[in-house]
Amino acid sequence: MSKKQTRRHAWVAALGMALCAVGAADARTYAMQGDVIGELALTTTVREDTIADIARTYSQGYKEMRLANPTVDPWLTGEDTEVVIPSQYVLPNAPRNGIVINVAEMRIYHFQPRGKGQAAEVATYPVSIGRQDWVTPHGATKIVSKIKDPTWTPPASIRREHAAEGDILPAVVPAGPNNPLGQFALRLGFAGYLIHGTDKPFGIGMRVTHGCMRLYPEDIERVFHSVPVGTSVRIVNQPYKVGISGSRLLVEVHPALEEDVDSGKYAEEFSHVMAQIVPLSVKHDISIDWDVLRGAIYRKDGVPVVVGNIAPRMAGNAGAPLAQSDP
Repeated sequence: MSKKQTRRHAWVAALGMALCAVGAADARTYAMQGDVIGELALTTTVREDTIADIARTYSQGYKEMRLANPTVDPWLTGEDTEVVIPSQYVLPNAPRNGIVINVAEMRIYHFQPRGKGQAAEVATYPVSIGRQDWVTPHGATKIVSKIKDPTWTPPASIRREHAAEGDILPAVVPAGPNNPLGQFALRLGFAGYLIHGTDKPFGIGMRVTHGCMRLYPEDIERVFHSVPVGTSVRIVNQPYKVGISGSRLLVEVHPALEEDVDSGKYAEEFSHVMAQIVPLSVKHDISIDWDVLRGAIYRKDGVPVVVGNIAPRMAGNAGAPLAQSDP
């Protein structure tokens, strides 16, 4: 697809971590060591590349690529333009088993089953979620069935919506290349909701569905063959994620969903982030670069940022908990 070159990027100093050059789409499964998986990467474009093309090559969603590359034209990327692949992730704050979907970042995490002595691994893929008027449900459920080559029976509400736009849907859409569910579907315990493929892969990583979660065709095939019926599924809404990697404290911030912005749910953004950091100070000594932390909250670019250092508290050294008023 694109030609790639080994480069250094101006973000290295600000992020406090290295960026690596990439030459091909890498595996989507990572070893779990701490709360952070993967690493940021760089690629360069050729003139015909679009952000959507690059996103699919590296199993990224459209929105997360746009957030990580705000100055790159999504349709005319140009020749030899450096593009960041935001392939590093702070794991969501949820039990690390089964499937976890974070709607705020439009990403699914599949914590791999493991046998005795096997290392813990997690696979991650971008997803599309429900539009503001067709919100994807939150909560705990499970996979209740798996369907290969599904047919689609659009609900009356969706048929009316399409008819109002002059698009008359049939009562049943047969399996095939034009089926909106793609080739594979996982039915959830939430009635009427699926994790499925798509016949429109350019929409992955956007709010374009009627509440279901879509994956790229190649990604849903991997998930379909690796999750058994009964697998737990947790759908969470976490625009702010905090994690520890070695001695580093990282924060990953995504824009809140439109309905949460409208409701003022995350109006006190700094407080929401600190609510995750403060409990860590009970058992750890933490030093924070407050300017870097505020910068991450301001940018909301979905890129994990090292905001400080963290070390286990010495026995007998109770210390003082980190206060939200410290800065």
